[in-house]
Amino acid sequence: MTDAQMTARAATHADIAGVHRELMDLIDSMPYYGERFKAFEKARFNRTFLRTLLEVDPWHILLLEMDGKTGGFLISGPANGTIFQFWSAIYPDYRGTPLGRFGMEAFISHWDNSRFHKASTYTRPDNRPALVLLKRYGYAQVAHLEDHIFGEDYFVMERKFTKVTEGYDDGISLPLATRLKLKARALLDR
Repeated sequence: MTDAQMTARAATHADIAGVHRELMDLIDSMPYYGERFKAFEKARFNRTFLRTLLEVDPWHILLLEMDGKTGGFLISGPANGTIFQFWSAIYPDYRGTPLGRFGMEAFISHWDNSRFHKASTYTRPDNRPALVLLKRYGYAQVAHLEDHIFGEDYFVMERKFTKVTEGYDDGISLPLATRLKLKARALLDR
């Protein structure tokens, strides 16, 4: 697969069901997180939340493709002037390929030199694969949060960006009409 064509693109509404399914599988499979955290994340990252991120900026669900097929994603959101990386995944059929490294490069390339002064994420201290990947792409551990989320330790990892856009992002806030549209879509999901 070394000659494979890799691309990154912003998600569309048509992608939400597939991303949601893969995210739920990822959360369930992660050995680094306790059951309470997994339940919380699965409830939080419902389809409505993913659609909200899409409405804020479709690039908050950055899809990774190899030879035209989706093989992973990075999910992010605005948080107090920073961009927070919530989750990233490489689908099982694409593990062992360069898609994970490509994804980090695509994320950084898209979000650096724009409206955020840094990227931030949490990871568990025993999640060595994530730590290696983050450090490879310029993230540094800036804090060790002891007994932080449901009694588990986390590292705060950050990477500085060059902010060129004036002002700060207001976070996840949508006009009333957009919020109503999202509520209607949520009713259709049931």
